Amino acid sequence: MPLTETAAKNAKPREQAFKLSDGGGLFLLVQPNGSKLWRLKYRFDGKEKLLSFGAYPDVGVAAARDKRNAAKVQLSEGCDPMKNKAQASASGAETFRVIAERWHENRKSALNPAHAERVWSRLERDVLPFFGEKPIQEITPPDVLEMVRKIEARGALDISRRAKQGVGQVFQFAIACGLAGSDPTAHLRGALKPRPRVKHMSRIPLSEVPSLIEKLEGYEAEGERRSAITRDAVMFALLTWVRTKELRFAVKPEFEDLDGNNPLWRIPAHRMKMGREHLVPLSFAAAAIAKRMIQSSKHEFLFPGKTPEKPISENTMIYALYRLGYHTRQTVHGFRGLASTWANEQLVEVGKPVSWIRKYHEDWVELQLAHSESNEVRGAYNAAEYLAPRRHMMQDWADFLSGGKVVNISKGKRRAA
Repeated sequence: MPLTETAAKNAKPREQAFKLSDGGGLFLLVQPNGSKLWRLKYRFDGKEKLLSFGAYPDVGVAAARDKRNAAKVQLSEGCDPMKNKAQASASGAETFRVIAERWHENRKSALNPAHAERVWSRLERDVLPFFGEKPIQEITPPDVLEMVRKIEARGALDISRRAKQGVGQVFQFAIACGLAGSDPTAHLRGALKPRPRVKHMSRIPLSEVPSLIEKLEGYEAEGERRSAITRDAVMFALLTWVRTKELRFAVKPEFEDLDGNNPLWRIPAHRMKMGREHLVPLSFAAAAIAKRMIQSSKHEFLFPGKTPEKPISENTMIYALYRLGYHTRQTVHGFRGLASTWANEQLVEVGKPVSWIRKYHEDWVELQLAHSESNEVRGAYNAAEYLAPRRHMMQDWADFLSGGKVVNISKGKRRAA
């Protein structure tokens, strides 16, 4: 049954994208974010293809049918309508979508595949429905601001900024290619909603760390076996700077060379927040904990929960800190901020007359924390970048936590001085 204007207008988004068919390969794709996109499915030279006709209601039902019929005429003449559309764009009517595709194709080889996919998905979901089919020279600052406001309305302020940044990068590419004269995003300074102030995870001063370690070593609750697992999990989080979720779901095969001089934890990309593999060099104290947990459990997770087939729960770890007297004062996630503060405060003397420089480069700290990288060039480094200096930094951190000695909880060997 042909699609009616009323049905297209009243179609409500669902959790998953769905299609409203009009016949002849033409359908309206309704996205979870509410955007409605016209698509024509057809075959050419034995291959199935998908042609875009723009967004509803900018392109109404009747207009979409006209585009479908025109495409059918081209197919009957032995022409690929998708190729003809690209050629028409190249002749002077370059749309934002066409240029965005060229921009993305030009740069994606330098990006992590998962990151490249996220960049394009963000454009397809949040930007292209607004002005993807519009000639790029006709897009104005109010057009971009309308798109941004739509994203802001759902509370996604970080995504709205990334979408604006992506549009700006497409326009810079177009300007370099002589296809646009200016970047409309440059005129939106101050127009975006400000981000709410970041609430940092609670953490104690570095001067209180020795007391925390002492209390943690004596932690007892729920029986001896459970206490040991909880204690080791909390200490492992403090030693490695990882996020709580990354620690909880750690499995034994991710650990390497625990008896050697270069113990390593290799966290696969699918478990990382930024979607790329993360290498965690382990201090000898951290390696000792990992080895002990691997040897003491028959199950997959490094830190098993009360049900061994499941990992230790987040509440188990944070409640341990509560029992030790750190409620509202220190969280497990806050260990990352505690470690970052320590690393960024370490200085060394150089030269004559004496001057001071940072002992640990900021890139080492950021990579160890697995933070996102806004700079594309630095963000393209592989996971092993700075592994050697990061290993020394993590051993220094472990030595700091132990107060210069090997404490009972570590049971690891010291690095040679």
